[in-house]
Amino acid sequence: MIALISGRIVYKGVAHVIVDVQGVGYRVFIPLTTFYELPETGHAITLHIHTNVKDDAIHLFGFHSVQERDLFQLMISVSGIGPKIAMNILSGISAPELLNAISGGNVGKLVNVPGVGKKMAERLVLELKEKVLKKMMIEQIPNEGTPKSTQDVILEDALSALVNLGYKSNAAKDALNKIVRTSEENLSMDKLLKDTLKILAG
Repeated sequence: MIALISGRIVYKGVAHVIVDVQGVGYRVFIPLTTFYELPETGHAITLHIHTNVKDDAIHLFGFHSVQERDLFQLMISVSGIGPKIAMNILSGISAPELLNAISGGNVGKLVNVPGVGKKMAERLVLELKEKVLKKMMIEQIPNEGTPKSTQDVILEDALSALVNLGYKSNAAKDALNKIVRTSEENLSMDKLLKDTLKILAG
């Protein structure tokens, strides 16, 4: 099974991309959340893949993050939810928000996602809540109710500022995390932005 694809984007669409991997073009279906993170046509890309094998076709579903791919795989394990519906759900809500909604049993939040009715939302919570809670614990993902530290708030504000300046969210996150890992003390917003911009400019 194909689990990862790295190559060059030769076609970029809202619903799928074609990635050239050493002369072979792979059509990969993507959610909107992944589309927003894509570079321009001609640039290199790496996508985390779920391979769906049917009697008459092999479909590749690609995701910007492992977290998105894992959530997709969890959702298609729920009765009545196939790849198309799972992709629609991921297009309408971010992976962290979806994790928090399922783990917190927030049916109302899920119903607000286009294409998700009350019965489907309840089924997602019923069948996936324990699995999602376990995943969040392993990955140390905070619940919505967990108070954010001052440093967390500064990091979020810094990321927002960098994205507004035109930097890709993924590159900005990597640079911010690098600064935080190498710093022995909490950083002010000004210091954090200054140091992160140096990395991004280099």
